[in-house]
Amino acid sequence: MEILPLFACFEPLLTTTSLGQLSIIAQAILTMTGRVTMRGISRWTEEGGSYRTVQRFFATDLPWLNLLVKFVETHLFDSSHEYILAGDATTVTKSGRATHGIGSFFSGVLGCVVKSLEFFVFSLVDVARRRAYPLGVKQTVRSEAEKARKKSRQKARKSKPKEKPKKLQGRPKGVLNKDKKKLNLSPELLRINELLSGLVKVLRAFVKVKYLALDGHFGHNQAALMALEHELHLISKLRKDTLLFEKYEGNQKAKGPRRKYGEQLNYQAMPIRYLKKTEVEGQIVTNYYQGIFLHKSFGMALNVVVIVKTDLKKQKVGYVILFSSDEELGWEKLIEYYSLRFQIEFNFRDAKQHFGLEDFMNTTARGVENAVNVSFLMVNLSAKLLKNSEEKLTGINDLKTHYRGAKYARWIIKKVLKNAEPILNKEILAEIGRLGSIHQAKSASSSA
Repeated sequence: MEILPLFACFEPLLTTTSLGQLSIIAQAILTMTGRVTMRGISRWTEEGGSYRTVQRFFATDLPWLNLLVKFVETHLFDSSHEYILAGDATTVTKSGRATHGIGSFFSGVLGCVVKSLEFFVFSLVDVARRRAYPLGVKQTVRSEAEKARKKSRQKARKSKPKEKPKKLQGRPKGVLNKDKKKLNLSPELLRINELLSGLVKVLRAFVKVKYLALDGHFGHNQAALMALEHELHLISKLRKDTLLFEKYEGNQKAKGPRRKYGEQLNYQAMPIRYLKKTEVEGQIVTNYYQGIFLHKSFGMALNVVVIVKTDLKKQKVGYVILFSSDEELGWEKLIEYYSLRFQIEFNFRDAKQHFGLEDFMNTTARGVENAVNVSFLMVNLSAKLLKNSEEKLTGINDLKTHYRGAKYARWIIKKVLKNAEPILNKEILAEIGRLGSIHQAKSASSSA
């Protein structure tokens, strides 16, 4: 379970010095306890990993997008499996004013806006294994114009009168039709598009990805157009109050514009012709509907799946509206791909809980970028180590316990058993490496 051979794929991308530093730091992160900061890492490094060396590494400009993709391609990619792209944002709470990009961002975990950093992450999701591997990270840094625009909107919202405005009759003078197929990205989508553009170019060298899964925040026309620009089909979720229409199939007038929109879709009474499946589990009845519908804000027809759940006992109805820009995608695959988007949340959990995404103290732009990308590289590295583990380790806690125990064992052998036999060394490493692990495998001596 040596780390340096796994990083051999980085040789064309990194200098020998940076490669050695990365190997030492990765070994220390897998071994250490406590907060994963630069000083904390330096206390657990082997020879050649002083605090100054760790500082130099985190101040180095590194091609992280290429590094993350190269590691996944070399060690985790399986050409026989199907893959999709998934994206989501995560927040890291911070205090103070010095950290690059610090601002007010919404935290889904806390359910409110907090002082924090925000990072948008794209991951490659293995459909067969149901695992996500981080590939690209982009920090959200709002410009001054963007901040001013946000403040003005908030101010206008507060000063807005509570009484209902009068309904306008007809189109206001000077308002023209908008081209729904024209790409007009917001500052948020411009940042995401920049990351996606570089990622797709590198990714398509070894894997063909057709779908991009994003959460309901991106369930709009411009996100769908952005995905189509990169030859991807968007899979996302629509709001519950979304107005969808059937395609008009009746006779058209001889003169005038052609009619596109038919009957409006009623989610409480879905037409039976769209029903695909019904499931009954106790008092809960779940109906799955699929059809091709139109939305007045989208420049394309949408492949929509409506999931309606009815509680027969409480007489309550809830529904979820998923969609894709690919009209040929089956309803079961659409639901599966959207549900796989949640695998990226496990990446965030592991990076924060085990690999320092919530702990780093770096404040410069480059330092923050390196700290965050090291955390996500460690997520991919741990997936590879767990996959190849001879000890049959089942989680990151066991993996870190194994590395920490092995470090203690090496120190004992070095200080006490200077002339120990290699077979004895291996047995001691295995025994001490199991101490404190959650799922302890039986040793050869105890089984005998």
